[in-house]
Amino acid sequence: MKNSNKSNNYLVLVFGILMGVFFILFLSNKEIQKQEIVIKNDSTNVNNFNLPKLPDTLFLFEEKIPLEISDVKEKFDNELMVNNYWHTQTFRFLKISNRYFPEVEPILKKYGIPDDMKYLLLAESGLRNVTSPSGAKGYWQFMKKTALEYNLEITNDVDERYNLEKSTIAACKYLKKAYNRFDSWILAAAAYNMGSGGLSKQIKRQKTNDYFLLHLNSETARYIYRIVAIKSIMKFAKVYGFNYEKSDLYPPFAYNIYQVDSSINNLIDFSKEINTNYKLLKKVNPWLISGKLINPTQKKYIIKTIRE
Repeated sequence: MKNSNKSNNYLVLVFGILMGVFFILFLSNKEIQKQEIVIKNDSTNVNNFNLPKLPDTLFLFEEKIPLEISDVKEKFDNELMVNNYWHTQTFRFLKISNRYFPEVEPILKKYGIPDDMKYLLLAESGLRNVTSPSGAKGYWQFMKKTALEYNLEITNDVDERYNLEKSTIAACKYLKKAYNRFDSWILAAAAYNMGSGGLSKQIKRQKTNDYFLLHLNSETARYIYRIVAIKSIMKFAKVYGFNYEKSDLYPPFAYNIYQVDSSINNLIDFSKEINTNYKLLKKVNPWLISGKLINPTQKKYIIKTIRE
């Protein structure tokens, strides 16, 4: 009889525990449902995404983009979406271009290159001194052979592909030559991406010199659309949802200029002599790729420091 009572007490205890657990789970589920309802009804917790609107007309390098062609319209639409919602990169473009476009724009104008070509610079490197998988380097992404053809110096101490002013001049000369060959700035930009020889071959093979009708490699096929999408968003940033104040942008540098025509055996010591530090010296002169500048021919170099 005692064993029977113990068994009954045990069953009652287990039943009580199970009912308690069930009751707790029931209340928790109700609370979760309430939270979900609150979240769904709270507009501040909802990401509202809007498709970027396509313009009625579109120009790049003062050449019309034929949006009336469905394939062209779709490709531009795709690049516009990609760049419109690649927020970190687009905001960086807006910030960094405020610093460096004022250095690039006068050079483009001097060499008769359309101002829009500064957006090609963003498409190429994002205004970073990067190296591509194929070995192209610098702001304008020159391969070594092409850089040397356009008088950019490359030695153990110097790589002028990392010099914004000199590489921009070289890019202008390349683009001008390509324009004279193809009679189109859009084709000149495409040639900048895939090479003039390769583009000429495809024009001859496909019997059309219309970029928008050419079947090209995947990178060059989207290249012009990417450039014009970047241009559209940067020119009408607030229309596309990029809100900022002028003070949010990186200010242009003011420079002190030093002309040197002799060797510098130690750039750390040299930086102290001109009242800066090695880190800042490298920042504004990234073309100095080693810790020295050996100059047996007494070539004149311009070295900059940031004027505070």
